[in-house]
Amino acid sequence: MSRRRRRQVALLAPLLVLTLSAPLLPAAQASDTTTDTTATTGPVASLSELTVVNEQVAFGLQRPIALTGLPDGRLLIAEKRGTVRVYHPDTGLAADPILDLTDRIDPSDNERGLLGLTPAPDFARTGMLYVSYTALPDGRLTLSRMPITAPDREQILLTQDHSQYGNHNGGQVAFGIDRYLYWSLGDGGYANDPFDTGQDLTTLLGKIVRIDVGGPCGSKPYCIPHDNPFANTPGALPEIWVYGVRNAWRFSIDPADNSLWIGDVGQGWLEEVNHVRQWQSGANLGWSCREGTTVFDEAQCRDGQRYVDPVFEYDHLDGNCSITGGVVYRGSQTPEARGVYLASDYCSTTAFAVRPKHNGYESAVVGTLPIQPTAIAPDANGELYVLSDLPGWLSRVRFERVEQDSSVGAANR
Repeated sequence: MSRRRRRQVALLAPLLVLTLSAPLLPAAQASDTTTDTTATTGPVASLSELTVVNEQVAFGLQRPIALTGLPDGRLLIAEKRGTVRVYHPDTGLAADPILDLTDRIDPSDNERGLLGLTPAPDFARTGMLYVSYTALPDGRLTLSRMPITAPDREQILLTQDHSQYGNHNGGQVAFGIDRYLYWSLGDGGYANDPFDTGQDLTTLLGKIVRIDVGGPCGSKPYCIPHDNPFANTPGALPEIWVYGVRNAWRFSIDPADNSLWIGDVGQGWLEEVNHVRQWQSGANLGWSCREGTTVFDEAQCRDGQRYVDPVFEYDHLDGNCSITGGVVYRGSQTPEARGVYLASDYCSTTAFAVRPKHNGYESAVVGTLPIQPTAIAPDANGELYVLSDLPGWLSRVRFERVEQDSSVGAANR
């Protein structure tokens, strides 16, 4: 299929969408992964034995877009317009925002606004919050930090021009167990990677970056980790950790091994999940040479280049439109599900489970999530929550083990 015939897929649909079903799709096999480095102890259920159950716990949010847990059990919820709300299981959703950044955020277009937030590793002592957003007046991608109670003390860490198009802003921010900060940026917008940024190491567009925010280095308010893959590469930006990304607006870091699970929104046919271990720093995920495992634009393919395959991909049949990247479950309520990565699709709300195994990855559909999922994130105990965009809901998500019909098993033996 030519580039011109590929249809653009918006990250967030402007209208409410009814929940649709999706078929079980096989996981892609990743040639770079032959062992399971996220093994867990205790009983492990097969994916076919798992399902998800959703319970709405709050409503009244205004286009909630990002979610993060605090050490004291609270959840911080970013609203697209630039406000941050607080939810606690004991007291519910606070009426007033704890943080208001609307005076500096450009919420125009469907995909601009306050996009990501994460507490500092020492948040309990400092109250420092890291946020990403599209800034006034022109949508510049911005990564900054501030005390959660003092937005006037904001310190901007890193920016990237993104003025021409309003979509593909990325926006996830997260700390790894290495205490480095990771941030995803989209490819610059529109469709077909018009600026060819995915394979260009001279721009942060179409990348995931990794920086050390523990102190300044020279004129920068952060340092470059010595083991960043392009730290000493002439002509490449040293902040880059992963490239060849289209719009990974939701990724997560597994606390068991510091690996990245990346939900990258596709162009018009395939949605993908990538799993990048620490030893795969500098991984090229392929965009815009490839969309998923298929060639998208031969002109962007490089001779001798090694692309890291997604570990899971699915197509746009059955109501699918845009992946909402998820997290690896590390909670205690359902120990049989530990190590399972849970993601969804904004339109179909299908709940996809993916898990490493000794010779690759396995995947299954394990139910559905609430309508229009925009973020899936754990609380301080590793239990999962999901946001719903236009309805403005917060829901708790838990795994349950489904009892197998022994008579069916006997018949199949």
